[in-house]
Amino acid sequence: QVQLVESGGGSVQAGGSLRLSCRASGRTSSRVGWFRQAPGKEREFVAGVRWSTGSTLYADSVKGRFTISRDNAKNTVNLQMNSLNLEDTAVYYCAADSSTFGPIWTTPQKYNYWGQGTQVTVSS
Repeated sequence: QVQLVESGGGSVQAGGSLRLSCRASGRTSSRVGWFRQAPGKEREFVAGVRWSTGSTLYADSVKGRFTISRDNAKNTVNLQMNSLNLEDTAVYYCAADSSTFGPIWTTPQKYNYWGQGTQVTVSS
């Protein structure tokens, strides 16, 4: 089992920044992804990172604004979110997958473990 705990959500005005953190414990995972889900919408991929190499992947909607990074010593994955806009409002989830092979998955079904989610609200 992998336990994931998110932190750092909150409310911010458009153009502002927030930093989310996901602390992992328990079994080793190979990749961590951040997803988000807005009311009435499906859960969508935001960004992902591999623990071993630090390689990253971003959704087009957040490229150039969000940065995902991992701190192996702290078992933590951070998501720095800059230039936030109203469309970024959602519950953000951290997810982990323990499979060895394959890319950074962008579909939620590929991830075995999920955090409880943290709300991000961007206002005008």
